[in-house]
Amino acid sequence: MFPLPDRAAVTSFRMKVADRVIEADLKERAQAREDYEKAIKAGHRAAIAEEDRSGVFSLRVGNIPAQEQVSVELTLVGPLPVTAGEATFRFPLVVAPRYVAGRPLDGSPVGSGWGLDTDEVPDASRVTPPVLLPGFPNPVRLSLVVEIDSAGLLSTGDDWAAQIRSSLHSVIQDDGPPLTVRLQPGERLNRDFILRFPVAAETIQTTLLRSPASDGQPGKFMLMVVPPSPPEGERPTPRDVVVILDRSGSMGGWKMVAARRAAGRIVDALLDQDRFTIVAFDNEVSHPPHAEERLVEATDRNRWRALEWLGKIEARGGTEMGSALHSAFGFLADAGTQRQKVIVLVTDGQVAGEDALLKRLKKSGTLARIHAIGIDQAVNAGFLRRLADLRGGTCDLVESEDRLDEAMEAIQRTIGTPVLTGLRLEPLGTACVPDSIVPARLPDLFPDRPVMIFGSVAGNAGEFRIRMEAARPSGAPWEAEVVGRPGPADVLLNLWGRAKVRELEDLYASGTNRDPDSLARQIVVVSLSAHVLCRFTAYVAVDRSEVVNKGGRQQAIIQPVEAPADWEMFSEHVRACRLPLCDSLAFSVDASIRMRSPDLTRRVRQAVSSLIGREESLSPGRRGVSDIAADLRTVTEELERSLARRPKWRLWDKLVKLLDELTTTLVSAHDPRATEAARLLLRSREIASTVAKKAIDLDKVREHLGLLTAMLDSIGSGPAPEPGRKEFWM
Repeated sequence: MFPLPDRAAVTSFRMKVADRVIEADLKERAQAREDYEKAIKAGHRAAIAEEDRSGVFSLRVGNIPAQEQVSVELTLVGPLPVTAGEATFRFPLVVAPRYVAGRPLDGSPVGSGWGLDTDEVPDASRVTPPVLLPGFPNPVRLSLVVEIDSAGLLSTGDDWAAQIRSSLHSVIQDDGPPLTVRLQPGERLNRDFILRFPVAAETIQTTLLRSPASDGQPGKFMLMVVPPSPPEGERPTPRDVVVILDRSGSMGGWKMVAARRAAGRIVDALLDQDRFTIVAFDNEVSHPPHAEERLVEATDRNRWRALEWLGKIEARGGTEMGSALHSAFGFLADAGTQRQKVIVLVTDGQVAGEDALLKRLKKSGTLARIHAIGIDQAVNAGFLRRLADLRGGTCDLVESEDRLDEAMEAIQRTIGTPVLTGLRLEPLGTACVPDSIVPARLPDLFPDRPVMIFGSVAGNAGEFRIRMEAARPSGAPWEAEVVGRPGPADVLLNLWGRAKVRELEDLYASGTNRDPDSLARQIVVVSLSAHVLCRFTAYVAVDRSEVVNKGGRQQAIIQPVEAPADWEMFSEHVRACRLPLCDSLAFSVDASIRMRSPDLTRRVRQAVSSLIGREESLSPGRRGVSDIAADLRTVTEELERSLARRPKWRLWDKLVKLLDELTTTLVSAHDPRATEAARLLLRSREIASTVAKKAIDLDKVREHLGLLTAMLDSIGSGPAPEPGRKEFWM
């Protein structure tokens, strides 16, 4: 499971074996999976690439003999966002852990991740990859090279090479042309790669590119609309602003500090004519005491009281974003029609149930613009952009506290009054294909933020022009006309296809379409015709040149991801946890999440009981799971008795060794269910190791021993009763 830029279109996929290159075919997802499974059973090498979320993909490669190298290559094309004269290239490198809401579903998981599939997120196990234990050697060697062609993009008169910035990685620059930027050796895949560079002023202008029709496909166009400068001295429209602040556990550390500062800057910039409140959420929703029941005027006193309340907020709990959005819409439901309704969401966006949230958002009758501020080094950018697009807002990403002040200047201009509203397009010379323009609902324009619009052109005859009409905030009309010029046909087709698929997928996720099957078929048609990957299609490559594993044994190996950089929840809970296991040990973020005993017991029971009697799956010379568990139970009972008398430190040392042995044995089974149980023992081993060093008051470990006893009791037992709604901290 790996990330890619959410706005980019995956246009090709290939597998390389020795000197052979196998081009993948783009097919409907079910057909691609069937072809992959048939190829694997027949003994052929095969690979399949699928999209599970906007920006989250999964890749399987099968029948790789020992010591053989197989490589895969994906080709992408996508636009770079430009804000205030600066372009940003963001390439994500890690899928961060995501909060999974809802009740666990019965049956086998649909994926190989740590998340339980639930009624709200039925594919959670496909977007929650196992996470490497911090401190273990880097399992993936990262090499990243960027080439920038300055022709027509960067100003040649300025020392633009010195203005290229990489905010999270150390880079080396090689003079061009083209200019080459490469990472310093030793960098890890635990944070996004972000490169910013200035764009020449003459290139930031309203532009229309058009391609002719070919191969039965109508021509495509891309219109980049650059908003005019806002008028000076115009009085802004009064606003009703609700700031939603994510205070869940994943926001701990610098992210919580930056989020509080961002929310405070927004509140402090409000005018006396504005009204506001703040919604802070985790598993619960809370508000400032003076603005708990209604919007309050943005007076100096009310803003000061809000800032004072913000300063006391700390990270905790889960990411129940739906309740926070519902609360925000409630505040704005009765607002006056002459006031702007604005929601500013400050979060890292780490939720697995994006579709469920978009569905709830679509059903809300309150017309409020949503501006998203994503704060993280591995932010869920795809979800936040979808959220903002759906409600006519903007999305800004902040990857460090140092970057916050720079970003907030642009954000504060954005949450003001738009420069243009009610944008309309009138094609001249050649008509547009009906229902082809994306986005279908043209957005409002904000200062320094160009907007890209795509569509299909009917026919090739004549000059293609577009007249644009809109309104200024004062109501004064605005219009402009742009003449089309030739553009690359394949790129315009891919960009239009990706934008169209994304919009149709949002419509499908919202659940408002009366015929979802017809909509799904429409998405597949667009995906296949534009040759871009989507959630209903997949690329599959099969090497039929030889049979390498006819009827042979197969061993599934799951590649874990790095723990996200600067996530306090990892450093706090597993700082001292270094086990003598194989370097590729994978464990989920649950090792650092405090979960309730019934759910933990049920998961260990389901994972370990399936291995009893299957000792042949373990490595030679290892004791069976049942034998180790019996010894653990004996030691645990003796430890519980010793707590009432004199502590026996040697028993804690023995407990640590037994936990190491059981965890290693489970991992050696190469079974996802065994790994599931193994990682749930990591927290026990960490606590036992700390106690053995006499670093913890013994009274504090009584509850933990009870939990460990429940886990050991579960080994070999039948399925546990359903514990009800899953509750955990993240």
